[in-house]
Amino acid sequence: MIEFKNVSKIYKINGDDCVALADINLEIKPQEFVSVAGPSGAGKSTLLNLLLGKEKPTEGQVIFNGHDISLFSQDELPAFRRRMGMVFQDFKLLSRRTVAENIAFAMEVVDKTNEEIAEDVPQVLDLVGLADKAGYFPHQLSGGEKQRVSIARALIHRPEVILADEPTGNLDLLNTWDVVRLLLKINELGTIIILATHDREIINNLNKRVITLNKGRVIRDEEQGRYIL
Repeated sequence: MIEFKNVSKIYKINGDDCVALADINLEIKPQEFVSVAGPSGAGKSTLLNLLLGKEKPTEGQVIFNGHDISLFSQDELPAFRRRMGMVFQDFKLLSRRTVAENIAFAMEVVDKTNEEIAEDVPQVLDLVGLADKAGYFPHQLSGGEKQRVSIARALIHRPEVILADEPTGNLDLLNTWDVVRLLLKINELGTIIILATHDREIINNLNKRVITLNKGRVIRDEEQGRYIL
């Protein structure tokens, strides 16, 4: 479903080449849960941005369901991105909208009907365990609850892939594992999860595939792996 073929990403900084990713070759199959591990600056976020179409590779191809993502036009990209849900470390919730309105907004911008919104928002809130918080505002929620709203928003278009970029970076231990368990549950329902993190404890307890990056290169790719640098 997802392939990185000889992918490199090089940025120009003050006239010098800065290699973010170098000769990446990966394949991620349907329904996989994959942790992308590595220290800050290893290339984890760049890899996700290439998959989301926010960046284009300097060399190589990023393939999704047989299509080269870099060839999508600006008109085609929004529809493509709805096939992927993005979860961020800093939640990115709208402070003046309730939990339900934050999720509904993601549907409004793609012209979903009021009937569709009324049906889908409660379903996804129930899935993430926040049905009783629909009318709350973000400032009334814990960090873990905010992240679950973010996950609900990512799920609202029924994506084939969830990209989670350091989703537990701002959470305490209890909320961290609540979020991890929710991602595992979503994966069990058939969604690919790509979790970018440098949290060794999470990775080593998941017992899932681990791709380790260091200085833009894949240094390890193991089924049921561990984060070892």
